[in-house]
Amino acid sequence: MEKLTFKTITSDHETDLFIEKIEHHSGVRLPLNYARSGKIVGVFLQKKLVAGYMIITKPGFRSLLFVPDKTKISNLFFKEEIFEMMEVNGLWIGPSLKKPSMQIKVWMHLIKDIFFSRKQYILLMRSMKNRPMERFLNMVTPNVLYEGPPSVMSGNKTHDEIQVSYTTRWSLVFNIPKYWIELKNRERRAKLSARQRELART
Repeated sequence: MEKLTFKTITSDHETDLFIEKIEHHSGVRLPLNYARSGKIVGVFLQKKLVAGYMIITKPGFRSLLFVPDKTKISNLFFKEEIFEMMEVNGLWIGPSLKKPSMQIKVWMHLIKDIFFSRKQYILLMRSMKNRPMERFLNMVTPNVLYEGPPSVMSGNKTHDEIQVSYTTRWSLVFNIPKYWIELKNRERRAKLSARQRELART
């Protein structure tokens, strides 16, 4: 059986490769210094990098840079202790991980890393066009902080429309059953699709 390997990436070469993978899958290139400020986890299948994510546990958080100042002033969340926050960024799952069970392993490993970071709030950001990510993030019942065009300096490259939200450490844990339900649904859809392709060939 194919086995996934999870590895913390630390070398400059692997960090550059990881940033390139993020850019390929999301269209956004993260700054090198930002990537180095957090924990980068690469997921390998037969020694090939097939998925990964970044966890940032110290300010400044990239997602908050894109939230307009008027939102930060009006939303009470921004009065919370910033050192109780962390950020998930650069999450991508490549096409090599076709099996839903393998994709779920990536999500479970991410949830474990988030939980043991011991931060109260988890900041999340996604492109409004990324519907698969929307489905997964909705499982943790996020609180939306901002939706719309990102507030960025001229020349910065990011998505046209973003959603910045947050959830809590314990919300991730309490909603784990939703991921298992999604796994079963994906497995059923995969089997049905395979049967339909087989019938189409006969």
